[in-house]
Amino acid sequence: MPATSALRRTFAVIAALPLLTLAACSYGSQADKDDTAKVAAGAKKTDGLDSVRIGYFGNLTHATALVGFQKGYFQKELGATKVTPAIFNAGPSEIEALNSGSIDIGWIGPSPAINGYTKSGGSNLKIIGGSASGGVKLVVNPKKIKSLKDVKGKKIATPQLGNTQDVAFLNWAAEQGWKVDAQSGKGDVTVVRTDNKITPDAYKAGSIDGAWVPEPTASKLVAEGGKVLLDEASLWPDKKFVITNIIVRQAFLKEHPKAVEAVLKASVEANKWINANPDEAKAAANKQLGTDSGKELPADVLDPAWKSIQITDDPLAATLDTEAEHAVKAGLLEKPDLKGIYDLTILNKVLKGEGESTVGDAGLGS
Repeated sequence: MPATSALRRTFAVIAALPLLTLAACSYGSQADKDDTAKVAAGAKKTDGLDSVRIGYFGNLTHATALVGFQKGYFQKELGATKVTPAIFNAGPSEIEALNSGSIDIGWIGPSPAINGYTKSGGSNLKIIGGSASGGVKLVVNPKKIKSLKDVKGKKIATPQLGNTQDVAFLNWAAEQGWKVDAQSGKGDVTVVRTDNKITPDAYKAGSIDGAWVPEPTASKLVAEGGKVLLDEASLWPDKKFVITNIIVRQAFLKEHPKAVEAVLKASVEANKWINANPDEAKAAANKQLGTDSGKELPADVLDPAWKSIQITDDPLAATLDTEAEHAVKAGLLEKPDLKGIYDLTILNKVLKGEGESTVGDAGLGS
């Protein structure tokens, strides 16, 4: 039981390290305001709030938040209530900020949402919307690995023990009939937990034979001569699986529903614009990345990475439940009770108002 407890603690701490970290930003660092985010003349405060604090990562999978700030969607909907961005490196830091009241709403991956909810006994957060699907690939050295069966016996990198991609790879390996000790990473395949920032260098040095990683790390490996052997999307129904959700502090949701509605309206509008204007949206997201991290992505990485990510309002709730099951099967998480993790009431109100189809919570709603 001690080993299981240790694994659970490890999973809770690192389960959602940044999925597409571009550069280290300080905890809760503030992004520079874009000229488009000015308050309209005569605008009134929303719910009487001076500000709404929104957290996200400097990652392409958080494109909705990136574009929302870059194009001024959040500020437009919040009126005279100032929208304040906070950029995080990892899920645990964002959950900590949410729990402490340092942020109100956040864009975040599935693993930290699951862990944040279960560790608090379902009292700290709600998932109130979706944002992105996809963007994860198995990239290999084509000289060493020519087919999926060749992965056996090789060294494959994942971002961290128990993170979303690590769980996905362990589950896929088990489905091939291969045995791997989840904690040590040793077995029929050697899992090498490597920070996304240094994975390309590890690949160039030959210390790993491939990696199951998110974008833009996958495209960075391809730029170094790697080959995409498997797109994780191909393993999911309709090739969709949640990679980014929108969460809110439960107390904020209860006390300031109009502010939550404003943010969700901005999110829906941003997603609609992104999907209608992919090239402009890609440029806008990259510009915000430059603002947040000091460095934009080069075209040979940005272009293929952007193509593999689907922007959606749907939280793809059934896939979140499946991802939790994969973590349980890998021995990294005790079976969680996710009933009540979703509250899509306001999102569906916004979607109806926009003439869009509503979305479901797979029976995991409030």
